[in-house]
Amino acid sequence: MIVWINGAFGAGKSQTAVELRRRSADAHVADPEPVGLALRRTLPPAVRPEDFQDLAPWRSAVVDILQEAEATHAGPVLVPMTIVRDEYFQEIVGGLRARGVDVRHYTLVARPETLRARLRTRVTLGRTGLRRETWAVQQIPRCVAALAQEHYATHVETDDRTTDEVVEWIAADAGLTLDAPRLAPWRYQVQRLKVAAGFVR
Repeated sequence: MIVWINGAFGAGKSQTAVELRRRSADAHVADPEPVGLALRRTLPPAVRPEDFQDLAPWRSAVVDILQEAEATHAGPVLVPMTIVRDEYFQEIVGGLRARGVDVRHYTLVARPETLRARLRTRVTLGRTGLRRETWAVQQIPRCVAALAQEHYATHVETDDRTTDEVVEWIAADAGLTLDAPRLAPWRYQVQRLKVAAGFVR
């Protein structure tokens, strides 16, 4: 089974996937983003797209590699990845389902002001050093509008839910067994910072 965790930037996809993996002993996180970043950096700047999802080789590679991951891993494969273009969603998620892969798709939903507040704590590494995330903030309106559509269900409200509550809701809906208990608040904050640090690149 693939559990696809979609959502606007700042919705909590990575935090949810990491905690779901920690609490489900046989779960595996498969993040397609590094593949996209590597493919984008391979191209000369003049033809390099702003969004690596516009690269057809990335989309086809994601379908192939996730099919392989799901077929060879005994437990659920967790995929934290934003997809808001209908044709890309159909190509990737629809493509996996067409190959017989069991994809459970969840969209984490939050109000724009909630997303902006979460993204204020995120930084990226640019040519001049650390800087606040701006590209992701600019994507909020289009992401929120696109992901509200019914074909991006199942929608999971996150404004008034903790990560633990989101994880437990998805696990119950997907039929996953949670083997580990919730983290103590201070331990969760340490884990949250570690996951957030992964966005410094």
